[in-house]
Order: sequence, then C-alpha cells, then structure tokens
Amino acid sequence: MKLATLQQDFHTWLTTASPEAALRLGPATAAGLAVYQNNYRAQLVGCLETSYPNVHAWLGDEAFLASAVAHVDRQPPHAWTLDAYADGFDTTLAARYPDNPDLHELAWIEHAMSVAFVAADAAPPSAQALAGVDWESARLVLVPSLRMRTATTNAQDLWTALNDGTPVPDSEMLEAPAGLIVWRRAFGCYLNLVDALELDALRQVQADGRFEALCEWLVTRLGEDEGIDAAGAMLARWLGNGLVAAVESENESV
Repeated sequence: MKLATLQQDFHTWLTTASPEAALRLGPATAAGLAVYQNNYRAQLVGCLETSYPNVHAWLGDEAFLASAVAHVDRQPPHAWTLDAYADGFDTTLAARYPDNPDLHELAWIEHAMSVAFVAADAAPPSAQALAGVDWESARLVLVPSLRMRTATTNAQDLWTALNDGTPVPDSEMLEAPAGLIVWRRAFGCYLNLVDALELDALRQVQADGRFEALCEWLVTRLGEDEGIDAAGAMLARWLGNGLVAAVESENESV
C-alpha cells in the first residue's frame, strides 16, 4: 500500500470511523486505531469547551457534550490550528436547538469575542488628526475586529452574567430587534447592544464608507435635521469607542 493511500485511509477512519477504511488498514491495528480516535475526539471536544465556556455553563454538561459530539461528527478540523475548530459550532447548535434564539445569539457572542481578540490591530485616529478632516469627502474605515449581527433576545445580559459569575437573568425576547456588536480595542474585547438603526448604519458604512453617504442614508430614514444629528452622534460614539480605524479623504488618511 502506498503511503498516501495509507494516510488517506487513516484520515477517513479517524474522522468518520469508516469500517472499510479500518479493514484496509488491517485487523491487527484495530485496538490502536480506537486509541487514536478517542484521543482525536476528546481533543476536539476539549477545544469546544475551551472556546465556549459560557455556552457550556448555560447548556449544562450533558447537553453541551451531546452538542459537541454532534459537531465532531459533522465537521472535521478544517485549518492548521485548533483555534479555528470553534467556527461553525453555532450552526450545529442552531440545528439542534432551532427554537432557542437566546442560545444562538449567546454562541455568536462567545465566538465573536474570540475572533475579535485575534483580529488585526488598528489604532484609532487621534483627535488632533481628525481636526483637519474634510468630512464632505471623508471615508470611514471600521476596525477589522468588528463583528455584528441582529439581536432578538437579551443574550448580552446572559453572556455578561455568565462571564462575571453573577446570577443569570431569565431569557427574554427584546421588544424590538436590535444589534449586537463586538470589537477589540488595544487588549480588550467589547460587547455592546445597539438599536436597529445604528446596526444598519454600521452596515451602511461597511458597504460604502463615505460619511456623506451615511448622512444621506440617515436623512432618507429620519428626515434632514434628525438625520444629520444622528450621523454626528453616531460618528462621535464610534470614534470614542474605537470602532473607526481610519478616516480617509481624497488626499490623505488619518
């Protein structure tokens, strides 16, 4: 048997427990193969436990283990680092618990915080540099760590309580859909709940970073005076929170 074929059979058996692959590897290796597969699966389950401690606490040991095993069955590792194995676990949870949006959003928060922590660095522009910006031609560049999604539950409160070790509130649906945003500033990751308008505004900036376009979009939504005021308030908040990595104009970037 060629080495490449042997390696492929071992990979197939390890990830799927294929009896055909095991047979090609030889009956004498059966006991050893079981040891390798147990170690393989235990490491992947351990990776998910490390990546989703608050989801683990929320679900409990039994339900979390069952979900982790289901994820291992459906998704083998896909990257060179085990850190990436946490990708897609929220999809597994959504499939197993389709009627629990609080769990879906809690898992998203946990994963987004991890991804934001290892995202590229971005230092916010200084106040002095911003003083000379021509805002009519300015283009906003959001930090690469920013992650966002629609929120329908109080998952932010659930995650905060679980993370701080304080009493966890009852799960509730929000009165109206809002937005969850996660980003990193320096060595800290931050989670915030914003209203649906601000979530859409951030998406607008991702699609078209021109500040003028943001103002026009908000004027269309809110009217001229209120729209301009909202654009200024959002810009000040984003700059203060470190959501803006740079402000580019036709001739320079700050």
